[in-house]
Amino acid sequence: MAKRALFISDLHLAGERPESSDQFFRFLREEAPRADALYVLGDLFESWAGDDELTDRRGDPLATEVARGIRALTDAGVKVHVMHGNRDFLVGEGFLEACGAQLLDDPSVVKIAGKRLALLHGDTLCTDDHDYQAWRRTVRSAAWRREFLAKPLASRREAAAGLREKSKQAVGAKPAEIMDVNPQAVCEVFRHLKLRHMIHGHTHRPARHQHEVDGARCERWVLPDWYARGGYLALDAVGARLVSF
Repeated sequence: MAKRALFISDLHLAGERPESSDQFFRFLREEAPRADALYVLGDLFESWAGDDELTDRRGDPLATEVARGIRALTDAGVKVHVMHGNRDFLVGEGFLEACGAQLLDDPSVVKIAGKRLALLHGDTLCTDDHDYQAWRRTVRSAAWRREFLAKPLASRREAAAGLREKSKQAVGAKPAEIMDVNPQAVCEVFRHLKLRHMIHGHTHRPARHQHEVDGARCERWVLPDWYARGGYLALDAVGARLVSF
């Protein structure tokens, strides 16, 4: 059981945003080594076309640099767990092996500093966004993954760019409230997993929330994105706290 853990999500690392990548590498060097475990709760990358980004001669240099940075951390003894997000759900065994990291199911239950926690990316809680949930079911299917990954890397990158553009347009056309979590969906997770603490990302609305579920007070932390300042959640025996850069 980890005594001190750090949680990050929604870094959306991409070559066109070097400031976020630089911040991430500083975080790996300066903050993360002081923890027992690091949990990446989805969307480490802006997009991920396949693990051959690490092996193809035309692969993304940033992908290799990120894998090396995480590997240095795991080699130093910090356990790293990576969860799929809505942008990088194609991260596979090749990337995890290169990093020395472990894949984390969504949702997962972990015990840290004596607390049992539910960890999620957060997109499954946004149940009011019916179009997104339908899209998620499609692209998470084994059949879709096989068909997509069978295409050349260049074609996959082009398709991923097209999906990102469509996503931006769709987000701009939707009311903001349907892209946030559904309170009933949150309560159902607390109830189903029988615990009182939750951490997730996805919504880019960092905060601490309290919920009452069947007479019990429950706590939910939302992680910050790294489009602007970025930050992380630290959890140890003293408690949990959000840290902004």
